[in-house]
Amino acid sequence: MPIDPNADIEITGFAWVPEFARGFVRDLRPRWACEEAGISYRQRLLDFETAKGEAYRHEQPFGQVPAYRDNEVQMFESGAMVLRIAERSEALMPADPAGRWRVFTWVTAALNSVEPFVFDLVNIDTFNKDAEWGRLRRPQVIDNLRGRLAALSGWLGEKDYLEGSFSAADILMATVLREVSDEALMAEFPNLVAYRERCIARPAFERAINAQLESFAPDPVMA
Repeated sequence: MPIDPNADIEITGFAWVPEFARGFVRDLRPRWACEEAGISYRQRLLDFETAKGEAYRHEQPFGQVPAYRDNEVQMFESGAMVLRIAERSEALMPADPAGRWRVFTWVTAALNSVEPFVFDLVNIDTFNKDAEWGRLRRPQVIDNLRGRLAALSGWLGEKDYLEGSFSAADILMATVLREVSDEALMAEFPNLVAYRERCIARPAFERAINAQLESFAPDPVMA
């Protein structure tokens, strides 16, 4: 769906981020959910100073993006936002209670059982690649993440998606897997690579990531 300044859903994002972060800022998740559900949204773009300010922290206590509001609720945390949007569309959430709770479970698993292990590696490879502690710690981080990916791979098997048809759970899991910074490790699990690529090949993902990328201001010109 196109961004609509009159839409009831508002998602915050950053007006600018460094090149390495573009396409990975977490407002991508609710943007993607809106695109899959066919629900318009409006964007509110912030600079870093505004995001860290006291006023915005009433919306997002940690000074991060995204924050979310609609006509009924105001929220933070991208996983919660995706679930909120999914409530409005069977494209992202089954109608039956058992199916809905399976989706809730996998959203939680993506954020709690997989993403922290992915971020441990990202923290080394992106932010501390030259640090001695990072070089010493990395083999254990790889082994820990390998264990999580092996468990996920075993569950997924030959299925296209985590719970039958595409759902909110796949938005969260696919965005987590996109952040794995070691493609050689991912290549050990061909079904996860195929799953990730299947998810991000969806037209709704392409629209969402293009909307995020187009929202960023050009890099500042250094004097």
